Amino acid sequence: MAWLFFANLGLWLAIYAPIQVLLPQQAELLDKANKETVFGIVTGVGALVATVVVPLIGYLSDRTTSRFGRRHPWTLGGSILGAVGLGVLSNASSVLVMTIGWCLVQAGVNGMLAALTSAVPDRVPVVQRARVGGLVGISQMLGTVLGALVVTMLVTGIAAGYLACALIVVTGALFFVLRTPDTRLTVRPVKPTLWISPREHPDFAWAWCAHFMINLGNAFGTLYLLFFLGDVVHHPHPEDGLLVLMALYGVALAAGAVLFGARSDKSGRRKPYVHLAAGVMAVAALLLVFWPTWTSALVAAPLLGVGFGTYWAVAIALLTQVLPAAEDRAKDLGVLNIANSVPQVVAPLLTTLILAHLGGYSGLFAVSAAATSLAAVFITRVRSVV
Repeated sequence: MAWLFFANLGLWLAIYAPIQVLLPQQAELLDKANKETVFGIVTGVGALVATVVVPLIGYLSDRTTSRFGRRHPWTLGGSILGAVGLGVLSNASSVLVMTIGWCLVQAGVNGMLAALTSAVPDRVPVVQRARVGGLVGISQMLGTVLGALVVTMLVTGIAAGYLACALIVVTGALFFVLRTPDTRLTVRPVKPTLWISPREHPDFAWAWCAHFMINLGNAFGTLYLLFFLGDVVHHPHPEDGLLVLMALYGVALAAGAVLFGARSDKSGRRKPYVHLAAGVMAVAALLLVFWPTWTSALVAAPLLGVGFGTYWAVAIALLTQVLPAAEDRAKDLGVLNIANSVPQVVAPLLTTLILAHLGGYSGLFAVSAAATSLAAVFITRVRSVV
């Protein structure tokens, strides 16, 4: 559990430190007048690569018969490819090279993600999965915070920041690979298709839909907070306000993940905690719909964090319990992880339309509440998990 936590921490740091700090800075250096467009192109193409890579690497790892194990070669190989991409970014002198570098990062790190996610059903008993899911959720939050600290305070310069991220992601993967066991396959399983029939596996399909809506609602709730603080709340220092909100969000996320993950494992129940998480997230969004003030934002941020942390802990347990076949775990989890990456692609596009045509930020947060509420409805259709 400890080594899985640190490997995931390195993974998320390698994703979020560039997205939060390094890629925007680099986009501004390359084309200051069109920095938003450059940043959008690079991250959008990278997100599409991630969407393809996760199920593909999962599919391949399910069939790997290496003497080094079934998942570990992909964990380490993905981290190395991600580090190569970060090295390319550290010397990128054009938007094209920057895009290629970020695509390599997304391909490598998301291949690593496919293998690490599969380690949960491979190695962790069902009665502990929500607790482990909570740790994974905390690693994602800490990766976001520590990534920003590493590339702004511990190292200086864009190139040094990318290289520091490369070192951290490989180190985390290397320790996980060297310090934990991995299953060896002697016979390759029968070749399946990447398609999972909703008719044959309805619980998987409903869980996928719920996972997508929760991630979409969270993206709507956090994506444009900086602009919301400046344009609607009229905070005198929006950047400082955002740091306060994200700190509250992060602490609450960790608390929700640990507390409710443990309670879910102890009770053996998953769906009530998903309903609780979706309800709390919806309330957080509705606060900003009806009371768009700084005080409301201070209440909404930890509510959204505790809701998303609770969901993330329990979701890993629930999602691993609706997988169609044990021999295809990584591939099937890769299909589920599409529900993580696609919202990052579609949310910015939908947000632009919502802000323009559906009542501005009130409409945006109302849609966020509707999305998370719909996730709770979808999860009621899952029959094989209580």
